[in-house]
Amino acid sequence: HAAADPVVRATFDEASQVLGYDLWQLAQEGPQERLNLTEVTQPALLAAGIAVLRLWMKRGGAEPTAVSGHSLGEFTALVAAGALDFSTAIDVVKFRGQVMQEAVPKGAGLMAAVIGLSDADVEAACQEAAQGAVVEAVNYNTAGQVVIAGETEAVKRAGEAAKARGAKRVLPLPISVPCHSSLLREAAQRLGKRLESVEFRAPRARYVSAVDGNVYSDPAELRPLLIRQLASAVRWPAAVRGLAGTGVRQIIECGPGKVLTGLNKRVEGVEGVAFANTDDPAALDAALTATKGS
Repeated sequence: HAAADPVVRATFDEASQVLGYDLWQLAQEGPQERLNLTEVTQPALLAAGIAVLRLWMKRGGAEPTAVSGHSLGEFTALVAAGALDFSTAIDVVKFRGQVMQEAVPKGAGLMAAVIGLSDADVEAACQEAAQGAVVEAVNYNTAGQVVIAGETEAVKRAGEAAKARGAKRVLPLPISVPCHSSLLREAAQRLGKRLESVEFRAPRARYVSAVDGNVYSDPAELRPLLIRQLASAVRWPAAVRGLAGTGVRQIIECGPGKVLTGLNKRVEGVEGVAFANTDDPAALDAALTATKGS
């Protein structure tokens, strides 16, 4: 995208001013270990999502009528809806990454994706394996794909319990923090204190939270929602159904990758909605053409 348009680079430069280091160079050249640190990954994902949105608008794309985001994407969605300033959000998600990293000692937490098991069976496997430790379902991504997180040994036990219940696969994820688990409650409280000084405005687009799939329009509700969001599960199918419930007929994944588009297509109860991604210039062009034709 960046080769194609200066707006992308300008967005990363704006983020770099806040962060105090060159985010573009780090995103392009690495080192990968540094980029994988959640306090760096989060601003990088936010910048990438907003850069693509700005490119979309510059190319004549319509302003979104409804927005949602998966995990960190909730912040991107709020910036896209005008509820939060981009530079403020960059600073907040850097802090969010730091408190998440500090919440659990390195190696003490784990995340794993469970493939091919019902939500209820995954939850039961977690309860069975906990034995007084923390392991929970934290990302309900789509039917038959649930991510679990918690204390390392408990997550390993839950993985075995899930396989015993018929899971096709259990894949450990390369993430050092057990995101969205109750182990992050203290981090959520610290984030809450940081958010006290942040100004939220009413979203211009309908904002659907992946915490519960509901629409939030009151700025006063956004701060408590983002605190709760850090230590509670991402319910992505509920968010997609929530978007469809606002009347949208096209859901476009804005940013690098097309993982969500793959998940979206498998969500039940959203018949008649078209899905597109903006992963590369050709995909962006196709998505622009599709929306202009509607």
